[in-house]
Amino acid sequence: MVAVSARQARCHPQPAVVDNVCTGCWRWFPGTARTCPGCGAPLTPSNAAAASPALADPPRPPAPAPAAAVAAPPRSHRLLWVLVFTIVLSFAMGIFPLPQLGLWGNPGCSFPGATCTRVLFIGNSYTSVNDLPDTFADLAWAGGHRVQTQALDEGGWTLQEHLAAPETATTLASEHWDVVVLQEQSQIPSLAVDRTQMMYPAATGLVAEIRARDAQPMLYLTFAHQDGWPEEGLADYPTMQTAIDTGYLGIADQLSVPVAPVGVAWEAVVGQASHPALWESDGSHPTASGTYLAACVFYATIFRESPVGLGDDGGLPASEAHDLQAVAAATVLGDPTEWGLPA
Repeated sequence: MVAVSARQARCHPQPAVVDNVCTGCWRWFPGTARTCPGCGAPLTPSNAAAASPALADPPRPPAPAPAAAVAAPPRSHRLLWVLVFTIVLSFAMGIFPLPQLGLWGNPGCSFPGATCTRVLFIGNSYTSVNDLPDTFADLAWAGGHRVQTQALDEGGWTLQEHLAAPETATTLASEHWDVVVLQEQSQIPSLAVDRTQMMYPAATGLVAEIRARDAQPMLYLTFAHQDGWPEEGLADYPTMQTAIDTGYLGIADQLSVPVAPVGVAWEAVVGQASHPALWESDGSHPTASGTYLAACVFYATIFRESPVGLGDDGGLPASEAHDLQAVAAATVLGDPTEWGLPA
């Protein structure tokens, strides 16, 4: 029987109960029990002994398990949190997808509150091959400019066809374009009769529509064929390029429209002792180097900034990209007024 002090008796009155221990399983139990609560044996003087003071105290609760032994949250709870996280992330990406955040490529104009330049290209395969609009947009992003581009560039189309197509008016009305680039079919500007009867009337009509939308029209002065156009008296590349320059600059001056002088920069590169291939094997369409050169010219023309030193190389060797950047900068910014640009 456990001894109880007088103070304990006053504060916590205890019943007169004898505590015992079963000698079969050595389980502690109160003296009022008739069978062992551990092994169920009847309690008799032969198998029950009075508890010692050490055994008489109620057993202490087990110590808390070490931190490492704490049970992990149920699997269902983990799956629930993963699901919630995925839904929240998907919602956020719907509003601000990674390209819009600028984590790769140009993020475009959909990021709220961002300053952005919207450029529409109207042309044909000279615009679509190697994706000139996208190449320009990536270059612009490397220079710190957000750009959104779109293109109407059916193969072989003339400006006359674009003027007549309903899609042209619809696209012009679809956005507030800052710049609309006009690129004529590759041969028409080089023949006086064709540009007078076809290019000039179509360019005049398109420029009027573009200005009505409060956008800036711009002419894409293209490059000549590698071997000229002998069938029409343009014996070689330089001869045809001169005729194309005349065609574009004539209508640009008449309509007061700025020019992106891609063909002039192209000729400067071809005039170098060593230069990358600018034409595809067909002698007409641009290689990746030719398209990158065109993008550099548009960068300098639209932003009035040099592309030299921009980190985007269009997938070209760094030294080649740098040389093409330098030619574009010298061509456009050497005398901006020649291309209808502010000095």
